[in-house]
Amino acid sequence: YLEESGGGLVQSGGSLTVTCEASGFSFNDAIMSWVRQAPGKEPEWVSTISPNGDATTYATSVKGRFTISRDNAKATLFLQMNGLTPDDTARYICAKGMWPRVLQKENQGQGTQVTVSS
Repeated sequence: YLEESGGGLVQSGGSLTVTCEASGFSFNDAIMSWVRQAPGKEPEWVSTISPNGDATTYATSVKGRFTISRDNAKATLFLQMNGLTPDDTARYICAKGMWPRVLQKENQGQGTQVTVSS
């Protein structure tokens, strides 16, 4: 089970951190990802982190602005977002695994809405 929180409304240029609490599986052994989906658009991969957190990858659109991290002791995944723009407005979804497996609903949480105003 994955439960996201921390979304909200932020002004362009602002920052926000979204959080995902995991349960029901071995979080310590799981590759984890963030995916986002804007209304009327296809899901977009954002970032992925290795099980121990020593390897991270980012979509070109967020590289240098977003940071993925995890706390395995608390089974929690984070996405720190800086320099937000209206193009970042989307539902941010925590997912177990890597693209494209993260597209499967059984690997996703419900998501948390992030809205960036101009």
